[in-house]
Amino acid sequence: MISSGSAGGVSRVVLASRNAKKLVELRRILEPLVPGIEVLGLDDVDPFDEPAETEPTFEGNALIKARACLAATAMPSLADDSGLCVDALNGMPGVLSARWSGAGDEANNALLLNQLGDVPDKHRGAAFRCAVALCTPDGTEVVETGAMHGRILRSEQGDGGFGYDPLFAADGYDVSTAELPSAEKDRISHRGHALAAIAPHVVSALG
Repeated sequence: MISSGSAGGVSRVVLASRNAKKLVELRRILEPLVPGIEVLGLDDVDPFDEPAETEPTFEGNALIKARACLAATAMPSLADDSGLCVDALNGMPGVLSARWSGAGDEANNALLLNQLGDVPDKHRGAAFRCAVALCTPDGTEVVETGAMHGRILRSEQGDGGFGYDPLFAADGYDVSTAELPSAEKDRISHRGHALAAIAPHVVSALG
């Protein structure tokens, strides 16, 4: 497995995730913001017991994951926790977004559509929210957040992205985030905003 530290002028940080699509997106956003960085995933380091996400907030869960990753790898560690907060559902599924149906993305989307079946368009507001935590060996802990506001569509549109992307249209757009080019999605997304905010702290930590 990959060892800690830097190699050949490349600084390494571990992203506490095994979600392949999320890793692609996070790397795509973060790498241009932090010159010379190599972003590892959990499959690139020695396995460890991953903690349960027991906090009621995105910030709390991101810190749980980043702290555990740092403790296991002794490397600067990043973790994100994100989800969809729907106005008509009093902010749910929120931190439970990935586990809303208990059966994966397709079932989550189907359940959400069913729950909003009778909700008129003007009341289908929602926001994607993200918290990114950075924990480093010197004891630094930083959390930054981002949000993308929009609405829930009445059917899935597009096959890009992942999770609830096919059901979400950001404010000012007539297409789902699953239909947006990657660069445009990254520019407006909750993860894009949170990672842009955390990037200077990563640069400082790795400097």
